[in-house]
Amino acid sequence: MTGQTGGTGQTGWKKKSAARLPPGARVRAPQVLTALEGLYPDARTELEFRTPFELLVATVLSAQATDVSVNAATPALFDAYPDAHAMSQAEPEDIEPFIRRIGLYRAKARNLAALARLLVERHGGEVPNEFDAVVALPGAGRKTANVVLSNAFGYPAIAVDTHVGRLARRLGLSTQSNPDRVEVDLQRLFPRERWVFLHHALILHGRRVCAARRPECGACVMASFCPKVGVA
Repeated sequence: MTGQTGGTGQTGWKKKSAARLPPGARVRAPQVLTALEGLYPDARTELEFRTPFELLVATVLSAQATDVSVNAATPALFDAYPDAHAMSQAEPEDIEPFIRRIGLYRAKARNLAALARLLVERHGGEVPNEFDAVVALPGAGRKTANVVLSNAFGYPAIAVDTHVGRLARRLGLSTQSNPDRVEVDLQRLFPRERWVFLHHALILHGRRVCAARRPECGACVMASFCPKVGVA
């Protein structure tokens, strides 16, 4: 994504040369979108949050962890540290007990403590609505920035996680393994105003039907046009 929209934008993105899309991708894309809209009309993030700060923290915690485990941990964490100002006063060892059941909890506790301090020092304790500013925070990356900007600020974005990348390849929408390049391919194929929905719907379908090891192709409404039906 390039440029800025309504003051909420992404920079620092040197657009790579567009690779050739898979054969038939432009035909399949509207079929995929129609199917997903029928299956998951209200698709949204399954992370539970009330503020941009809570979403940022939850997204950082969700790396290599399930949303279920994150949602189980964050209520007590947010009661103790409801905002960046409160969390900026904590040391990593203060945060660890709240997130101990989440993978990589020690590294994530360090990132959260540092992240909160930078939010206070650089942004007055508020989560910035600029891509580069979010990416610069400890524990954040391109996926985190896309999730926060789209869900907290309404910016059109596609966050490519393992589910989105896997389904993009299986459905013949991309041949890329690099998440950034998958993102570019999906941007080329789908309307900008449906990017956020697409991201969430693909994740839901990846969790519920098109699993990594045993995809339920027989139960998939996209089996008739999926080029890799039955291929794990």
